[in-house]
Amino acid sequence: MMTDQTTPEDFINERQGQYSHIKGWGMDFDPKNDPTFPIKKRNNEEHQGYAWQRPPLQEETVEILKSVERPNLTAVYGTDNPPKGLSGAIRRMAFNYSESSYGRWLPLVLADRINMLEGVAQDIAKGHLPNIAKELGLGAEWKYNKKSFISKSVVVGLVIGLVAYQFCSKKKK
Repeated sequence: MMTDQTTPEDFINERQGQYSHIKGWGMDFDPKNDPTFPIKKRNNEEHQGYAWQRPPLQEETVEILKSVERPNLTAVYGTDNPPKGLSGAIRRMAFNYSESSYGRWLPLVLADRINMLEGVAQDIAKGHLPNIAKELGLGAEWKYNKKSFISKSVVVGLVIGLVAYQFCSKKKK
């Protein structure tokens, strides 16, 4: 049974379990009943795990977050953006949960949004002001979807106006 506290040891491939109650279970154990027979060269070692020569592992030069479902690292992984800051802490917490859990995916989505804000803060700290209008694609929206651009602009203007009015009216009192 999978829970949020699932460990890699829970995923060992044991074919001796009592699965006969599942319709079709073990139908490919008999080579005559295997849809890939005789094309596939069968051996019994594949029931124990990997049936192929594992490529050499990529060198670990940064922190790699690992799934609880995998007992080891995949052969190749991305290292462009290692976890750091608040978003990295949220990612580390999320990787303690199973891949089938909201406790994993919702924090990862939140970490992506926070990472974007951290990137904007880093740009400003380095003296580079990001062109947010261009990054949001406002030029393309104005060119190809003026009606939507105008309606969004009106709504944003009204919201900003209401917020400004609230702040100004509080200061006068």
